[in-house]
Amino acid sequence: MTGTHPSDAPPGGTHPSDALDSAAHPAGPPGVGRPNDRRKQIVAELLLVGVTAVWGWTFVMVKDAVTLLPPLPFIAIRFGLATVVVALGLAITRRWSSAARRDPSGRRPATTPEVRSAGLRGSVRAGAIMGLFLGAGYIFQTFGLQRTTPSNAGFITGMFVVLVPVMQGVVWHIWPDRRAVVGVALAAFGLFLLSGGSAQLHFLGDGLVFLCALSFAAHILATSRFVRHHDTAVLTVVQLGMVALLSGALSMAGWALGYPLDLGAVWDPAVLLALGVTALLASAAAFYIQTFAQRYASPTRTAVILTMEPVFAGVFGYTLAGDRLSPVAWLGAAAILCGMLVSEFRTRGRRRRERAAV
Repeated sequence: MTGTHPSDAPPGGTHPSDALDSAAHPAGPPGVGRPNDRRKQIVAELLLVGVTAVWGWTFVMVKDAVTLLPPLPFIAIRFGLATVVVALGLAITRRWSSAARRDPSGRRPATTPEVRSAGLRGSVRAGAIMGLFLGAGYIFQTFGLQRTTPSNAGFITGMFVVLVPVMQGVVWHIWPDRRAVVGVALAAFGLFLLSGGSAQLHFLGDGLVFLCALSFAAHILATSRFVRHHDTAVLTVVQLGMVALLSGALSMAGWALGYPLDLGAVWDPAVLLALGVTALLASAAAFYIQTFAQRYASPTRTAVILTMEPVFAGVFGYTLAGDRLSPVAWLGAAAILCGMLVSEFRTRGRRRRERAAV
């Protein structure tokens, strides 16, 4: 199914990229104009950069931890702990906010405006869909890494930056503008260089990792769609719980089929540290921030920003673990950074169209 290219928009009609911006950056309450939305978008994108920095920082400790504890149990425990943390935070903040918003009759609202409008059941269903995509991505990546090279896995996983605008165009008929396309291309080229530029194929492993990239792309699109109508905290709790449930169920299924499941390494100090840091920062905080930030950052823009994760992983690996990146890898990191910056630039005319779309 073919969508409309941005350059083909009819005079006076709605530009496809404006529709994307309008969907990704919903108008605020009455009296709040586009400049305020623009500030929110900048803050959201800076938060996303911070998320990628946390993921890059934890890459080294996760890499060490999964040599002691199998990846699927590690993912299950990590996301299980994160679910508990966010659920407790949600319960506490709901109690405080409900008391603060008590009406004169003494009754307190059942929940937040977002959940009241969409329904708690709808929010849980939306979070479960997001969690299915996110969990599938981690599971496909885990099995794919066992059957391909790390460089192939790194590059193919990062291809979600290309898949997001393609899937968005096919499913929603909304295509990114030229600057976003250039940013995506630079990010993909940078990922290729950063991964070492391997051309050796491992069909089974690479195919599984490609399914991982598809799942992560679907997760970004689902988040952008659902976060505008549902409560951020509820979506975060449910998707984290779904990832824990999926990876835990697969771990138990493997154990039932005779595969060893040794959880003794959980008490190793390095594993405990990795579980604690990744559960609190790289899962609970990171996915709450990503879910919130996608209220204001478009799916394509989010995908480009998230490709900064391997850049931060390389920087922290260099500073903390003594890893050494080749000049080609540093060139790839620079290309990813340029892609992120290029996709941010807008012409004056485009900004006028954005304001007119409100």
